Amino acid sequence: MKEYAVLDEFLSKYQDSVHTSEKKLLKIIREAYPIGIPALIMKSSTDRLGTSAGYSFHLGTPDGLLRRLASWLITKNNGNHRLLLKLNKKLWKRHGREDVALSAIIIANLDHASMETNPWEIFRLSLRKKEPIDGLLLTIEELLRSGREMPSENLRMDWSKKRLVDGHLSILVTYAGMIRDIVPSLEMIACLENIKIPSNDSVISRIMDKISKIRPQE
Repeated sequence: MKEYAVLDEFLSKYQDSVHTSEKKLLKIIREAYPIGIPALIMKSSTDRLGTSAGYSFHLGTPDGLLRRLASWLITKNNGNHRLLLKLNKKLWKRHGREDVALSAIIIANLDHASMETNPWEIFRLSLRKKEPIDGLLLTIEELLRSGREMPSENLRMDWSKKRLVDGHLSILVTYAGMIRDIVPSLEMIACLENIKIPSNDSVISRIMDKISKIRPQE
């Protein structure tokens, strides 16, 4: 695709040394996002959409370009995945829609075994007190799509006792498991039912209703 060629050309001008600095990478990433957007004239409107949805910006960068950008970051990193963890924190702090989507791809593809890290905990600890639900869902789906195992029920029950956003994450992950035929236990369901759901959060409410109606396998 033409957009891929343009992105590759843009990235090729940087020396490998930039991959030793998460601050430099953060700047390069932001400059790369507009590549491939069909109409830059839409930038102001997508920025406004991002703000209203809880993001600092939303440019509309295609998923394929974000994946190519993530591939460049991981391939050129030479195995220094802890630096990418630092970059991940900065992406969430900046909190553009593209930042959250790129973070999901990065977290899902890091070598957590050698670092002895848990991708689900890295994700959870990146969250602010309030997060757009689509950002939570896209990261959950990316982690599961990449073959990461579901977080244990014990871990999800622990989340439910922490911040409200952690409880909502537990609900969403449990439901994502249900879609994949991973049925929660009665104890898990009871734990989730104790999580407070704001009256205006219809999505979480509907999901919790579906969880409450199922019965665990014997």
